[in-house]
Order: sequence, then structure tokens, then C-alpha cells
Amino acid sequence: MNEQPTPQQPTPEHRPNLTDPAVLDALAHPVRLDVLGYLMSVGAATASECARAVGDTPSNCSYHLRVLASHGLVAAEESTDGRTRPWRATITGFTNEFPEGSGEQPGLDAMLEASLQLDYQLAREHVRTRATVPEAWRDVEAHATYGLQVTPDELRTIVEQIDAVIRPFLAATRTDAPDDAGHAHLSLTAFPRPQFSRP
Repeated sequence: MNEQPTPQQPTPEHRPNLTDPAVLDALAHPVRLDVLGYLMSVGAATASECARAVGDTPSNCSYHLRVLASHGLVAAEESTDGRTRPWRATITGFTNEFPEGSGEQPGLDAMLEASLQLDYQLAREHVRTRATVPEAWRDVEAHATYGLQVTPDELRTIVEQIDAVIRPFLAATRTDAPDDAGHAHLSLTAFPRPQFSRP
């Protein structure tokens, strides 16, 4: 009698709330954010594998991995061959929610700027190379912007509902992805445009 494969256990979600200025400062670098995202998506990888994925050098990625490790965001794995040093993400994502009325949020703006820079770089690279992407993926790519008329509470609800739709598909925790699944980048920005408001 053939044994049925045991279903893979879901990876527990670990999304800490990062508000420490030193941690935010460490994340205020597009390559560091990209390397962390890569490890969260694929699991353990060496600095060389990270470098190929994010388009940087192994020595730079090794440095960035050490910086991330110093803040507990990644950790070194046991080497399987005694030569290479794999790293793994210790988190599956993160939030930046400061207590209400906390005023200054040191490091947050720089980290957000780095994240936006990374999004811009990735989008430009995709546009530059999209002719090499399989047609099935080109057919579903999207770039959409919306001008909303909402209250702060309504905008919070919209973002929460979008997050709820996306969460089951996160590479860091998904265990039921079909064989033809691939990695996709999806970003969301939502912010007020006070200059559009009528006086």
C-alpha cells in the first residue's frame, strides 16, 4: 500500500512590530530590505544566492546580512557542506505601529523612503525586461492608482481588507502553492493628499 505524503505544516507567522530606531535605521537601505524579503520568501540562502537574487555582490550582501543579524532579523544556519554559510529570516514580515500620540517616530521616514525606492527600482526593472517575462505573467501584471474620497477610518478599513485578501498568498507562510506558482511583487501605498482638498 502506498503511503500518502504528509501535508506540509504551515509556517507560523511572526510579524513583530518594529519601532526601535536602531532597527528602522538598519532597514533604511533598499538592498537590505530586498535581501530580507528574499529570505522571507525562499527560506535559507547564502550571501551568493542573495546577491544573484537582488542584483548585488556577495560581499555587499554578506555585510547586509550581518547588519540584519545584529538586529535579530536574520540568523545564520548550520552549514551543510562546511564551506557555505546559509542565512534564514527570523520573521515572516513586520509592522511599524507606534503608540497613538507618540509624536516623533525616529527612523521610520528613512525606512519608508528606502522601501519606496526599492519598489520604484523593481518596477522600473520589470518594465525594462518585461518582454522576457512569460505572456501569462504579463497578462496579469498591474499598475493602478486610485484617487479616493474617504475618511481616515474608511482608509484604514480598505487597507485592512486588502491585507486580509493578500495574507493567504504570502510566500513566507504559504504551504499550498501550486507547482506553477512563482514569486510576484505587490506593494501598496496609501496616504492623504491634503493639497487636493477644497478650502
